[in-house]
Amino acid sequence: MEEDYTYHRPVMLSECLKGLNIRPDGIYVDVTFGGGGHSREILKYLITGHLYAFDQDEDAREQSLRITSPDFTFIRANFRNIRKYLKVYGVSKVDGILADLGISSHQIDTAERGFSTRFEGELDMRMNTAFGITAQEVVNTRPEAELHKIFGMYGELKNARSVARNIANARTSAPIVTISDLKRVLNPLAPRGKENKFFAQVFQALRIEVNEEMQALEEFLLQVPELLNAGGRLVVMSYHSLEDRPVKNFIRSGKFYGEVERDMFGNELKPLQAVSRKAIEATAEETALNPRARSARLRIAEKPA
Repeated sequence: MEEDYTYHRPVMLSECLKGLNIRPDGIYVDVTFGGGGHSREILKYLITGHLYAFDQDEDAREQSLRITSPDFTFIRANFRNIRKYLKVYGVSKVDGILADLGISSHQIDTAERGFSTRFEGELDMRMNTAFGITAQEVVNTRPEAELHKIFGMYGELKNARSVARNIANARTSAPIVTISDLKRVLNPLAPRGKENKFFAQVFQALRIEVNEEMQALEEFLLQVPELLNAGGRLVVMSYHSLEDRPVKNFIRSGKFYGEVERDMFGNELKPLQAVSRKAIEATAEETALNPRARSARLRIAEKPA
């Protein structure tokens, strides 16, 4: 039976499954369930094993109800709390963890979520719509200097200072409520011919800030070595350098900054070992079928025995 990918088409599916090196009796965690594409495939390999899936999005929880396997447990929570929630289920060690970072096709295509420049809707951008600040609150309440930092750090915008200034000036007359409000305020700053890229960077910065994505990623990665059994695998797919950099650094050195530490004999002290020396990229065939795969970078690491 052919899979339905109308909700979200998983990127580099076969590469992720190969990277996990799935055992039929293993315990695995998909920390970004989304539409469940990766999870459904992992379950096909399990006989006596179990899969736990995390996602904070209510839409993802509804998608999880389509999986009736007794070997599957869905946990509606942010993966930054992976250790705490697995402990609730009596799980302290696992054999593989998969993280497909970023945003799902469904979230982008749902206008009222406010993730995409292609639609009109209120500026929300929360992965979990039950609580937390919205993008609307960020643009209307944060000081100009803080907005400058957000757009420069998370959007990597060269004109981040001007973006922050335009927003700060515009909101004194009327609040910036919708996607079109924000685009109208920033249109004069969009480089000619590169408007789509400019607004994609603006929206990326706001989404990362609203969901504390970089902090959540680092908190998650720090828990991985303790959770993995010896020989267990970590498989992470990212879609921009901001995500890929901490993953790469943590696998390389066990830290996010600085060089790997060594013991008194010069042996490296790091909790994980890279399985693939360089990031794996999608094939030309896949990128033609799924343009989102073009920016994907897959990294695989193993906990040494």
